Amino acid sequence: MTINRRHFISASAGITAAMSAPMVFGASRPQVVIIGGGAGGATAARYIAKDSKGAIDVTLVEPTRSYYTCFFSNLYLGGFKDFDSIGHTYGKLANDYGINVVHDWAVDVDSNGRTVALAGGGSLSYDKLILSPGIDFVDGSVPGWDLSSQNKMPHSYKAGSQTQLLNAQIENMKSGGTYCMVAPPNPYRCPPGPYERVSMVAHKLKKMNSTAKILVLDPKPKFSKQGLFEEGWNKHYAGMIEYIGPDMGGKGVEVRPDSMEVIIDGTPEKVDVCNVIPAMKAGKIAELAGVTDGNWAPTIAHTMQSRKNSDIHVLGDAAAQGDMPKSGFSANSQAKVCAMAVRAALTDSKLFPAKFSNTCWSLVDTNNGIKVGATYEATDEKIAKISGFVSKTGEDAALRKATYEESLGWYSGITSDMFG
Repeated sequence: MTINRRHFISASAGITAAMSAPMVFGASRPQVVIIGGGAGGATAARYIAKDSKGAIDVTLVEPTRSYYTCFFSNLYLGGFKDFDSIGHTYGKLANDYGINVVHDWAVDVDSNGRTVALAGGGSLSYDKLILSPGIDFVDGSVPGWDLSSQNKMPHSYKAGSQTQLLNAQIENMKSGGTYCMVAPPNPYRCPPGPYERVSMVAHKLKKMNSTAKILVLDPKPKFSKQGLFEEGWNKHYAGMIEYIGPDMGGKGVEVRPDSMEVIIDGTPEKVDVCNVIPAMKAGKIAELAGVTDGNWAPTIAHTMQSRKNSDIHVLGDAAAQGDMPKSGFSANSQAKVCAMAVRAALTDSKLFPAKFSNTCWSLVDTNNGIKVGATYEATDEKIAKISGFVSKTGEDAALRKATYEESLGWYSGITSDMFG
């Protein structure tokens, strides 16, 4: 079935209801606080508010007033989308659904007192807390790089100003220059994302800097949709992309931001743009809330509750939940299960069995879309894969174009599902 906005939202609407605890500080209605306004947090906020019909107070804490999606940000780098088209605001969530949208940083969680501290000095009480903070980076995972280096060697793995910076660096590369990507180790946000990015950078450079080179340094022995990407690179960007895996020096790479060098097997190599994507972990607030195992937050598949604290749920990239990849689609799917569980606990509504799905689309070149996806079920151990699918090499142009167009419909659908 082709996924368009109508199908996406109608399919989503079937998975809704929710779970929680006693009210705090004598509040007249149960309080749900959600930290993070992306695919997980915004979706959970909207579904809890929409389906509780005013029975639950929902507060969404998100520091940015405009949220730029990581998914489709590569298409901006490739010239297929303008930057504004991947930006979204929270006005409808506030105006149409009565959600209290707080633009501030959550800086601590008192799980005993069930309060969230804000950078601005305020405090929010909760009966249920939902964490969807996305990712942070593991210090020292790429020797020579830390967050102080991100303006010289951007990660661009949190969409927004970093995405614009990387785009400007690519567009200002000297003729015949080299764009280098240091790819991340598993597990990380959006498994096909770095390789779609390589494709989109190649697409842009082929048009505006055709003698430029792309160098990919990868610590992993294999990556998502590898055969499909390599087929596309050979067809559309022959001779432009050099891929170095762990056996050839892609593991243990060092960088020197000040001199714009990468060190491969001890040998410095000068580059013009260096896109460093470090190892990842759950966003800091999950660690402060005491729900991580050091890197990720283990969750119960049936409800997306933390395995360390039943009053806290964790969604999306931050969660260690089993077989689902860390993607926007996954976060959105998990958010609906979580919203149902939270609402069921707070309002005595029915709790249906959890079901999950995911699809990750990637664009290789103009109208050349590929995808991978699966359906999942909740078990006591994890979110478990039931069945899956993936595009095949050698597909005809009409099918690849239809796959790309399907992704456009999905983007329209999921952003409407998130922001109303």
